[in-house]
Amino acid sequence: MVSQIFTLLFILGLPFMMYGLYYLLIGLFGYAKHNRFQQAAPKHRIAAVVAARNEAAVIGHLVESLKQQDYPTELMDVYVIPNNCTDDTEEVARAHGAKIMTCTAEVKSKGAALAQFFKYIFANNDRYDAFCIFDADNLVDKNFFSAMNNVLCSGEKIAQGYRDSKNPDDSWISGCQSVFYWTLNRFLNLARYRLGLSAALNGTGFMVSADLIKQEGFETFTLTEDIEFTTQCVLKGYRVAWVPEAKTFDEHPLRFDQSWSQRKRWSTGTIQCFGLYHRDLLNNFFENKNFCALDMLLFLIAPFIQVLTCIYTISSFIILGMLYISTGIWSDALTFAIFFAICGLVFSVVFSLMVLWMEGKKVKEINRQSIFSFWLYLMSWIPINFLCFIKPIDVWEPIEHTKSIKISQIAE
Repeated sequence: MVSQIFTLLFILGLPFMMYGLYYLLIGLFGYAKHNRFQQAAPKHRIAAVVAARNEAAVIGHLVESLKQQDYPTELMDVYVIPNNCTDDTEEVARAHGAKIMTCTAEVKSKGAALAQFFKYIFANNDRYDAFCIFDADNLVDKNFFSAMNNVLCSGEKIAQGYRDSKNPDDSWISGCQSVFYWTLNRFLNLARYRLGLSAALNGTGFMVSADLIKQEGFETFTLTEDIEFTTQCVLKGYRVAWVPEAKTFDEHPLRFDQSWSQRKRWSTGTIQCFGLYHRDLLNNFFENKNFCALDMLLFLIAPFIQVLTCIYTISSFIILGMLYISTGIWSDALTFAIFFAICGLVFSVVFSLMVLWMEGKKVKEINRQSIFSFWLYLMSWIPINFLCFIKPIDVWEPIEHTKSIKISQIAE
């Protein structure tokens, strides 16, 4: 009877082990060299697009960094979409040289603001070859538009740039989130693209061609327009290109409660995307042998896997503990689990340091507490996902941005 219980627990744990093994194998390709697109002469007319809500403190420096691009000024414009503002975001953006697009309908999410922009621009000023989407708190490296022009000249229609951090040393949570995005850059986006799969849009610092939007539209329904639009593109046969030389610097939350709120929105949006698109992704894989669709489906089930893995692990500990109490038989699984938990804590520190080294960062550039608390940041995602299944959020709550620095202060 005891051996049968051990066997059953092993069989039940196999799906979680296989899921982890899949991403481990994907991650190995993150050790490959960054891909580079062939250098091309400036050719495409590109518009930068920024949806902004109460971002007067930071919007000016973003527009400045966009105005300093190493790209012909006659081939680019900067648009800001103020929405639900109670400060002077619009005035600050206009003073720094941005064009303003005023929303005429209610805006409840960034995706809704972008949808209104595209409808407006195609009706009134349809002269752009592509659009680059940014968040108001970003700063943009001067080579961003040149890099995306290279991508467009190569024939790609949609691409994600490198999401860097402008405040990795401000707090332990901003440091953890910086490490998290550096990890995604290398072990998710780089790895998947090198394998011939699709990278994923990260909400900011991405490019989409005007032709793609005209042909396929831009309409999202969830709280994570980036993940949803990636899913829609994969279903239609597009692949998101990975462009590490197109770099943006993002402001990360300073406090745990801010990060908690932000990640609840991400998890809720991912769960919403799974509900809307899992059947289409599965059918697309079987009918068209589209492995990008299967990979996207596996990406969307991450919250489910995390919650089920947690339930499985706790249940297994309880069952094995009860068996030990009643029979005196100590399971090797308990020894392995305890050993694995201890090794996991040590590995999180080693992994954080490895990511810093591989991404060319120095330990002094990041809040040092982050290196030892990255495991806590990751583990806190489990209760977040639990809460999102029990009571998903339905309102997009913006994070206050206050890190008002210029691109020159980062580039120095």
